[in-house]
Amino acid sequence: MVTWVAAALIAAGGAFFTAGLVGLLRFPDVYARIHAVTKADTLGLGLVALGVALVQPSPVHSARVLLVWILAALASGAAGHLLCRAAWLEEVEAGKRDTS
Repeated sequence: MVTWVAAALIAAGGAFFTAGLVGLLRFPDVYARIHAVTKADTLGLGLVALGVALVQPSPVHSARVLLVWILAALASGAAGHLLCRAAWLEEVEAGKRDTS
């Protein structure tokens, strides 16, 4: 039963990764794209990490997997902030489609 729940969590995480990719490709401006990637990928990685943690042989291994997710979530937020700040300093307009 635990294996099925883990597989479902990992599949749901993959779906969120796919949604983030679609947002990255389809949204019109840099701010929306960064938002889509940071939010969807953080949640997708959280679901995958939770699924993997469920099938680990010991609680120590599960804690390591969840620690990796926490660090990735913090890094994703910081990277998203830095990218948006760089776009803002370059005076990239919101809502304008990037043609590059």
